Amino acid sequence: MTDEIARAFLLERFQDYLSVEKGASPRTNEAYLRDVARFATFAHVKGAHTPASVGARLLREFVYHLKDLGLSPSSIRRNVSAVRGYFRFMVGEGELVRDPSERLETPKRWRTLPEVLTVEETEKLIAAATLEHPLAFRDRAMLELGYGAGLRVSEWISIGLRDVLMDDRLVRVFGKGSKERLVPIGRKAIGAIAVYLRELRPKIERGKGKGVLFLNARGEPLSRMGAWKILRKYVAIAGITKTVSPHTLRHSFATHLLEGGADLRAVQEMLGHADISTTQIYTHVDREYLRSVHRQYHPRA
Repeated sequence: MTDEIARAFLLERFQDYLSVEKGASPRTNEAYLRDVARFATFAHVKGAHTPASVGARLLREFVYHLKDLGLSPSSIRRNVSAVRGYFRFMVGEGELVRDPSERLETPKRWRTLPEVLTVEETEKLIAAATLEHPLAFRDRAMLELGYGAGLRVSEWISIGLRDVLMDDRLVRVFGKGSKERLVPIGRKAIGAIAVYLRELRPKIERGKGKGVLFLNARGEPLSRMGAWKILRKYVAIAGITKTVSPHTLRHSFATHLLEGGADLRAVQEMLGHADISTTQIYTHVDREYLRSVHRQYHPRA
């Protein structure tokens, strides 16, 4: 780090603050100062030449940068803690009016992501809905659509008959806050839905379906718990030992798209995320996948 950056970010004053006021061990102070110096260099490279020009987006990018460097979650948490302490100091000194690090997240959120199915596991799961099961046509269509469109469970069970635009290969989804989005679906999902609509749904519909696509055996709209039970049944049949929920299918949908080279903005649109920072969580899943491939196959990994 250059002297110019250190002066611009008032690192000498921050060092004095750590030494005199914080009362931590010299080793801890040294680590904190090193972490903040790393951040200051990153911010300078990104075009933020003073603390006042740092915003929440740049801070998030810094945390992703730390993840890309391969730092452990505990090291990243320490970096985040140091940066938060630095900005609290800057506000306390009157150098800043507001603290841009107030809502900065730590890796804790990444580590609580549900497990992601591999493509092979997803195929096994969907293939488990064979004709020996009485409602197999419905179940196959449900699994194809849940994974094929990356739906939340509330969206999964509320899709209406009019929301499946077969000719356009689209499904109309009403997400959080009744916000509408159109999500493309593939030919396998279209085919499975078409078979369900032709072969099974008319037989179980008893005037109680309310125009909803997926019905239970009594002809009523499927409940959230009903969808969970159906999914758990086929996870067991497929011999998948991971903990799988409807949200796992959604995570798998996003991760597989990114692994295949999809644009992050496109994935954001399909998932119905208001903020791209939410979608960026999946880039970390993707990077972990790439690292695991590298470790497994590179001769010098």
